[in-house]
Amino acid sequence: MILCLKKLNWLYPQLQPKKHSIMKLYDLHHIREQFPALNRQVWNKPLVYLDSAASMQKPRKVLEAINKNYSFNYSNVHRGLHKLSEEATSSYEGARKKVADFINCHEQEVVFTSGATAAINLVAYSWGMKNILPDAEIIITIAEHHANIVPWQLIAERKGASIIAADVDPNMDFDADVIKKLVTDKTKIIAFPHVSNVLGTTFPVKEICKIAKECGAISIVDGCQGVIHEKVDMVDLGCDFYCFSGHKLYGPTGIGILFGKYKILEEMPPFLGGGDMIDIVKIEKSTFADPPLRFEAGTPPIVEAIALGEAIDWVIEVGIDKIGAHEKNVIDYGTSLLDSINGVNVFGKAPSKTGVVSFTMDCAHSHDIATIIDREGIAVRAGHHCAQPLMDAFNLVSTTRASVGAYSTKEDFDKLAQSLNKVKTIFGV
Repeated sequence: MILCLKKLNWLYPQLQPKKHSIMKLYDLHHIREQFPALNRQVWNKPLVYLDSAASMQKPRKVLEAINKNYSFNYSNVHRGLHKLSEEATSSYEGARKKVADFINCHEQEVVFTSGATAAINLVAYSWGMKNILPDAEIIITIAEHHANIVPWQLIAERKGASIIAADVDPNMDFDADVIKKLVTDKTKIIAFPHVSNVLGTTFPVKEICKIAKECGAISIVDGCQGVIHEKVDMVDLGCDFYCFSGHKLYGPTGIGILFGKYKILEEMPPFLGGGDMIDIVKIEKSTFADPPLRFEAGTPPIVEAIALGEAIDWVIEVGIDKIGAHEKNVIDYGTSLLDSINGVNVFGKAPSKTGVVSFTMDCAHSHDIATIIDREGIAVRAGHHCAQPLMDAFNLVSTTRASVGAYSTKEDFDKLAQSLNKVKTIFGV
């Protein structure tokens, strides 16, 4: 029988399993089928979702995990001796391991937070309050999301420190030398984005982290727009802190990640006090748990963390490199297409650009644009995108931002371009 099969394989090579199955390729149709929201209509038009930088849509795998864990496997975690609690704890801590493996760090270096904003504030108020002294300097960039500006302003005001902002260049790109020129012996923190949420510019993370290390400062990276488009490796990047939000990585809201080097976390005081972050509590004094639990006071976002683990499983299954390559192809197409339309001004054309394309129109305000094209079923973001210093630097009040995910298509941008012609018509252009 074996000989017969071998003979058939020799005679009919098409019957042999292919080395590269369809699932190993980027099957966009199959991917889109996994997102229920993409099947709905808006104003009787098929939804074109180009607001993924604000929040990704969720694959069915994540939605099912949320329902299952709330319906059948829900309990509070840690210390519970009953079956449900043991299951929930195992799944919760299993999600922590998934995150650690995904970004290449130790599980004890993964702190669950409510989001990236909470993660940055944790570092600011825990590490910052302890280590920032009067006259210290905190370096940021003008391309920061407000969540990576305001916490440092608050700490600087309390501690008598200064905020120094690095510019992006006229082409809206960024060179690490700009940071290097600002460093002094007073520099204690260098905070910067992995990818700009307005320009799509990818920052030279490794180089900036190296600069921080050389001058004795800590580096903290806002990775919200980075980890969703490319593989990140904490060992390779060399950063001290890296944070991101679950809802931008195909997971639910209410869950975020703070990576911190264990030696640094170990020396940081708690940010919040309460249950689960303690070792021993006495009326006179309390002692605290080791990281990461030291920074996870109270009941954590249990189901949200588990669902984020499922989202990471989904990303790994598809392939983060394949997702990134697909998104880059789509965003390059969209950038070129919009840039070719008369009266449309595209901002951000760095070679490293990914994820988003921001633009204005000569004839209409960004809010009007977003409102009009919404009636065509197209979802985009309009405003300053929590990046007012960047807007000020380029004399902008707001932009319209189209952003992509694993499920986005070139046809999405074709429809966007068509809808912009309607905007022109309405405004008499």
